[in-house]
Amino acid sequence: MAMRFSILGSGSSGNAAFLQTDNTRILIDAGFSAKRLAGMLESLGEKIESIDAILLTHEHSDHAAGLKGLARYPQIKVFANRATATKAQEGLKHRVPWQLFETGSTFQFRDLEISSFAVPHDAQEPVGFFIAHGENDLLSPRRSLAWLTDLGHAPGHVRERIRAADVLVVEANHCSHMLEADTKRPWSTKQRISGRHGHLSNAAARELLESVTESRWRQVFFAHLSQDCNSPAAVATACGPVLTARGCGFSVVAAGASTPFYEFA
Repeated sequence: MAMRFSILGSGSSGNAAFLQTDNTRILIDAGFSAKRLAGMLESLGEKIESIDAILLTHEHSDHAAGLKGLARYPQIKVFANRATATKAQEGLKHRVPWQLFETGSTFQFRDLEISSFAVPHDAQEPVGFFIAHGENDLLSPRRSLAWLTDLGHAPGHVRERIRAADVLVVEANHCSHMLEADTKRPWSTKQRISGRHGHLSNAAARELLESVTESRWRQVFFAHLSQDCNSPAAVATACGPVLTARGCGFSVVAAGASTPFYEFA
């Protein structure tokens, strides 16, 4: 096995993904209760006790709600920057086994090389991740995943960072027209969502993809879709042609849905 991953759930109700190599099992975010995460992992034939670490993008509850219950598993290390860890630890009875990193740094965890990069979102110090595995030789080809959700816009350093990934997970949170027409959310919430430290619209996601030329992407997953203000069809219509023209596959993860394992060839 080289590397494979599955999105366990994605959207405003919770976010988490499972990534596995021969030697390592990690979660990217833990936005569901520990009980629910355990059930999600069991559906993949995995046990929550086998998780080695969590990479935490930021402290919002839809990404960090599981930390409370996961504290009973002290072997699970939680990687976060100091600002995120400090905020996430507030209100938790048990001390989380934090492993702190500096935003922008690269560190090794077992057979994974993990880099973080800053993203603009209304949290303490949110990040995206670039995760690589392999030695880039015939026996162990190097494969990589870029994780990019929860950002209001994509600065130049973000666009450059995701270019080299084999697989990209990117946010396509809302359709601007659907958000504007929504009657459930007050104006202030709509402004936060659509602001420069909120979430990417379908149009913004498309512009991001168009701007990153000569990428290595083999597959793109669109995630963190709004339940009320977006749809997989709207994302596919807005963003799909950009990738199809490049011969890149894509998948749209509906709000609350999971994905089967994607195997890095």
